[in-house]
Amino acid sequence: MATRYREIDEPDTPVRVDKLIVGMRLPFDVFIKDKGLTKQLFSKGMLYTNITRDLLKERGISEIYIKIKDVPLLDHYLSQTKTQKTSFYDDPVLFKEYSYNKEQYYQIDRTLLTPETTINFNLFTLDKLVFTLIVEAAESSPVKIDENILAASGDIVIKKSDVPLYYAYLDSLLKTGGASKQDLPKLKAAIIRENSKIIIKDLLDNPRSGEKIKEVRSLVDNAIDCILENRDAVYDLLSLRGYDYYTYTHSVNVAIMSIGLGIAIELKKDDVEKLGIGAMLHDIGKSTISYEILNKQGRLDDIEYKIIRNHVIEGEKILRTHKNIPEESFAAVLQHHEKLAGKGYPFQLSGNDIKLFGRITAIADCYDALTTSRPYKPPFTPFYALSVVAKETGDYDPELLKVFIKMLGKIK
Repeated sequence: MATRYREIDEPDTPVRVDKLIVGMRLPFDVFIKDKGLTKQLFSKGMLYTNITRDLLKERGISEIYIKIKDVPLLDHYLSQTKTQKTSFYDDPVLFKEYSYNKEQYYQIDRTLLTPETTINFNLFTLDKLVFTLIVEAAESSPVKIDENILAASGDIVIKKSDVPLYYAYLDSLLKTGGASKQDLPKLKAAIIRENSKIIIKDLLDNPRSGEKIKEVRSLVDNAIDCILENRDAVYDLLSLRGYDYYTYTHSVNVAIMSIGLGIAIELKKDDVEKLGIGAMLHDIGKSTISYEILNKQGRLDDIEYKIIRNHVIEGEKILRTHKNIPEESFAAVLQHHEKLAGKGYPFQLSGNDIKLFGRITAIADCYDALTTSRPYKPPFTPFYALSVVAKETGDYDPELLKVFIKMLGKIK
């Protein structure tokens, strides 16, 4: 993968980090140089915030690089006002309002809202912490999707109350063969992913629901069959490059990558199913944590951090109330934050004391966390995220990591 990055227009123009402007989006891709290799750190369009600045400082990054062709963009960027000291992400009042409102909406995949398809539910965008109505539709007044709607910036979200209408819309796509831009296997994979997100969102809202737990096994089986038919389907099953973090999307991503890795190392199908169930439910304990803590800006204090860490134990407690969870699946729930060197939590397990399902889910969980945007940190590029995970040689199983990197080799 390193070769791919050396072949591009070399980013040899250095820029000091302290010149970057807080509150403005970066008009160019950002790279760093590490042990002779050039690695893309952030993508063009990312908002540079105080939190991003602090993150770079923590990692000891004082200089970044851009491509030579982007120097004119740099000159224009640096000519912009530098009087703006904060961004909307740094506004505590706006952020608190966003954090509450976010729980009232559900993020959907814009690629399934294809031109000429008809919807009967409202669409909103979530951009810069603000929710904006972009389509007003109802069963009595449906609306056709057009390119202008799809060009809207930010996440596309719907009201939670409209999720059943979205579910019916997905079902109609499958029955009609979907949009012309998507072939049937890709469409099926996308719908498996979206249905999985809906079920996990419902479970996070009501983790004691036995019916939803039963549906998880079916979702996992569908994902397994999809990947067994075509190994590259793992890419279609993943939600990539989202603007914001959602626990339900993260849970599905971790499950898909764990299933893909389980298949890649040739686990028996029954074992892959047990792995997938555990991975899909690995963060169910976060249903016990307030959204203020889950979405908090900046660093958590000691008490908040303990609460977050406890989601692993809370997850096990919840799942123990359901009799149809395979015992083997609990390793993914309990051990996805354990580290091989014994520095993880909740039990500081090390080496072979961490079961295979725990080691697999740990890699998938870390990778997805690094590549997803959160209110308190920007997303890393997939290549840089993989290099970060690979560096943590005392944390993750090196043999599993080799297979994982190979599996995700086509993600840029």
